[in-house]
Amino acid sequence: MNHGSFPLKNRSVMPATSADDFIDLDMLLAAARRQLRLVGLFALLGLMLGALYLVFTPSLYTASTRILLDDSLTKFAEDKQTPPAGPQADAMVLSEVEILKSSRLARSVVMDQKLQDNDAFLNPPRSPLAWFKATVKSVAGLSSPVSSNENARIGKAVGLLQSRLRAERVGRSLVIELSFEDHDPRLAGAITRAYADAYLSDHLNANFDATQRATVWLQGRLDDLRSSSQEAALAVEQFRARTGLTAARGELMSEQQLSDLNSQVILAQADTANAFARYNQFKAIVDNGPDNAVKNATIPAEKGTSGNNTNAINEMKSRYLSISKREQDISSRFGEDHAQAVALRREEADLTRQIFAELQRLTESYRNEYQVAKSREDSLRTNVRELSGKNSMTGKDQVELRNLEQKSQALATLYQAFLARYEEAAQQRSFPIAQARVISQADDPTTASSPRKSMVLGLSLVLGLFAGVAGGAVQEFRERFFRTGDDVRDSLDLNFLGYLPRVGNRLVETAGKAATNGEKARQPGPETVTPRMLRVAINAPSSSFAETLRNVKLAADVVLHHSPCKVIGFVSVLPREGKTTVAANFAGLLAANGARTLLIDADLRNPGLSRSLPLPEKGLVEAIVGDVRWQNVCLTDRKTRLTILPTVGRRRLSHTSELISGPAMASLIEEMRASFDYIVVDLPPLGPVVDAKAFAPLADGFVMVAEWGATPRVLVRSILQTERQIAARTLGIVLNKTDMKKLARYGQLGGAEQYLDRYGSYYVEEVSPGAKTGRMEKA
Repeated sequence: MNHGSFPLKNRSVMPATSADDFIDLDMLLAAARRQLRLVGLFALLGLMLGALYLVFTPSLYTASTRILLDDSLTKFAEDKQTPPAGPQADAMVLSEVEILKSSRLARSVVMDQKLQDNDAFLNPPRSPLAWFKATVKSVAGLSSPVSSNENARIGKAVGLLQSRLRAERVGRSLVIELSFEDHDPRLAGAITRAYADAYLSDHLNANFDATQRATVWLQGRLDDLRSSSQEAALAVEQFRARTGLTAARGELMSEQQLSDLNSQVILAQADTANAFARYNQFKAIVDNGPDNAVKNATIPAEKGTSGNNTNAINEMKSRYLSISKREQDISSRFGEDHAQAVALRREEADLTRQIFAELQRLTESYRNEYQVAKSREDSLRTNVRELSGKNSMTGKDQVELRNLEQKSQALATLYQAFLARYEEAAQQRSFPIAQARVISQADDPTTASSPRKSMVLGLSLVLGLFAGVAGGAVQEFRERFFRTGDDVRDSLDLNFLGYLPRVGNRLVETAGKAATNGEKARQPGPETVTPRMLRVAINAPSSSFAETLRNVKLAADVVLHHSPCKVIGFVSVLPREGKTTVAANFAGLLAANGARTLLIDADLRNPGLSRSLPLPEKGLVEAIVGDVRWQNVCLTDRKTRLTILPTVGRRRLSHTSELISGPAMASLIEEMRASFDYIVVDLPPLGPVVDAKAFAPLADGFVMVAEWGATPRVLVRSILQTERQIAARTLGIVLNKTDMKKLARYGQLGGAEQYLDRYGSYYVEEVSPGAKTGRMEKA
């Protein structure tokens, strides 16, 4: 099938290596479609491996139980505080989990269940993976020999028990789930139940051992504290007696005396103030003189002896006032010289002297009373100062006494606290309830827990898919070859002339059936083609193979329309890309269409085309050197009238490039142009030799043949960039040996490769009835 367009003039190769920066989903889908078979193969292989694993892996049964850490079980016998919360509870649960995993608990279970004597437990069936690991360790010398003594068997049983045991916290609760797996379901259930019983027994034993040790220690500590407390109390009393710091009603005697004296000083001070006030009052009355003292003084009433005096003074003052009033009344009536008025004045003067004398005596009495109160107050203050000085002298002794009392009190308090703890420990020592209980009893499992068939098969399938995807990705990343016409245009900027199906399929086999019995094909060797491979386009003219060659002819006619005779060289980059087959079929198709065509085998070092022909004695080399005329060594196909100039390679030539590009070869080409419309030249590959480069000036154009899925794009681009003269005359590229069934996988969505099957009705891949292969004869 042909694809591509043809330029109106020759173009040079401009590599286009830029790519989009974003991910092309179409390319990813196309790659996935291409690698779908590989991914499916790996997925099937993964399922098969998973099935084999299930077949050879022994089943495991898991028994589980749940244990609740419950402090409330002992609330009626113990004075428990609020249960811990948060991090403390987490730490407590994790500690219990580690206890369940401990070797001490595992050893107790082993001894209880006699697992050291259970061969089925000590030597369980192994999976292929475990067997392989054990074999590798044994070969490498990493595994230690197993001893047959009792201790070694117990140690092995403990190790196996710990390896198969799982203990973990259930969420954020105080519940621990304990599970054990074994190949025997009854043994798994028995061990799990034994583990729960051993854990509860261990709790009781731990509590008993702890309280027993605490009781013994507390008993000794109590004896020490009792003697220390008694010694401290005795030291307090001895110090108190030695220093005289006797106490009564909770206070020292000196402190009580000082308190009483202070009270008396306060009372004495009040009495002194009162006496001084009265003394000053009466002294002021006396100091005013007799007349003023009698007329103006106000005498307060007093209690006691002084009160009697003041009452007498008040009575005399009343008499004085009464006499003075009568005297004034008589004087006003009878005159001041009246005898009664004079007598009243004498009596008034006598009362005045008596009142003043009484005031003087009373004032002196109050002065004496004040002096007595003042003396008593001074005496009391002196006693207070003396007692205060004495107390200050005993301050250091009081400080020492307080230190001794505090020490005695602290020892007494500590003794009481330890005594309470001792009594509590003595009561809890025989307490028969553990702080945990089983809330889910372990039963014998009825179904296997491992391996899980659905999970193993699903995981095997997923792993197989991943491996297939990885393998497909590796293949896609290694893809560096020509697959589609877009690869040709993007990498080389050259015309893409079409796909040629791989020779050897049904098309070629059908063409081979048309060969005559007299023409036997030789065994193909290096760079050798069979006769039927050279006539595919002739025997199947309506095939896609022939259609692609017609597209090559059209490209040559369009580009080389100015040349009456077109010299077209067929080249490739690597050997064995089918260049000779394409050149021979192209020449045969031209000749079958009536064009005068000459096919030259110009691969002087490895003439693969000539090996499939009945060779004459001489060939192209002899014609170039002038030993024979080229017309005499040509072969002609009777059916298509195709003329072939072979190369008789009887000896290895070292100067082939000089022969094929020399003047003699140029003269031959010019002479041949007059006799033919097309001259098809089968040239050596561009990579190993320079013959094609040397022949470039003699050719009008080149057709490059690249093997589909085998020719590296980078290699083709680098050679064409080096061989500018050939690149400038290249008509296009043909992808040979194309797998037409796989081609659609490499095309982009919407590309022409996706719709190749729709063109099947336009091609007839079978040989026309009666088609025969023509014989070769000398021209």
